Amino acid sequence: MRQMLQKLLKRLLMSLGVVALLATLLFVGANLWVLDKTQSRIEYDLLTCSTAPVGIVFGTSHWSRGGGRNPHFEARMSAASQLIGARRVQHLLLSGDNRTRFYNEPVTMWRDLRGRNVRDVDMTLDYAGFSTFDTLMRSRDIFGVERAMLITQAWHLPRAMFIADALGLEVTGCAVPTEHVAGVWRLQAREWLARVATLGDLYLWQRQPYFLGPEEPLQIAPRPAPRPPRYETLEPSD
Repeated sequence: MRQMLQKLLKRLLMSLGVVALLATLLFVGANLWVLDKTQSRIEYDLLTCSTAPVGIVFGTSHWSRGGGRNPHFEARMSAASQLIGARRVQHLLLSGDNRTRFYNEPVTMWRDLRGRNVRDVDMTLDYAGFSTFDTLMRSRDIFGVERAMLITQAWHLPRAMFIADALGLEVTGCAVPTEHVAGVWRLQAREWLARVATLGDLYLWQRQPYFLGPEEPLQIAPRPAPRPPRYETLEPSD
């Protein structure tokens, strides 16, 4: 009896070991696949990021858990204002969570960018960007986006770009400069898990966005022509 229990325990441990090994291989392999498909299209210099008609800005909380201003939010807003100011993009799609009346990422982004002198006509708000997947699906199906620059942190871009590729969008990634923040490793670790879940969303259970609604094609306003430099006419001296 004792020998039988030992054999059963040994088989169980071996089976668990095999399952753990397969799970590890799947986890690492999925992440390497996502990174390999996207890394070459991620750019790190705002002023030389490839131009695109639309810049998709992903929402995040304005405040950090510690109560201060979220540096990731600050970095995305700063980058978005610089990119449209430098005409790397013609229009900004601000997509974020607006599940309750007390939490509204798109409006918070809009207010911040207005304070950075971004014109209202150069911004469209997407109130149902509840996730990276939802933002990208809605950008295609609701707002008619075909080609875009994705504006977010470097650790978020591979997953976002992989989803965009699967949806048939033509995208590049512009990584926003972000200062080192304590605890950012948690976000990066979560991304590794999210990349694996993304493969299931796309290829197994055919995930659909939380909400779609009627089509609202983006209206991209023409940019004003730069003013020519003014030169003062000097009167000849006697």
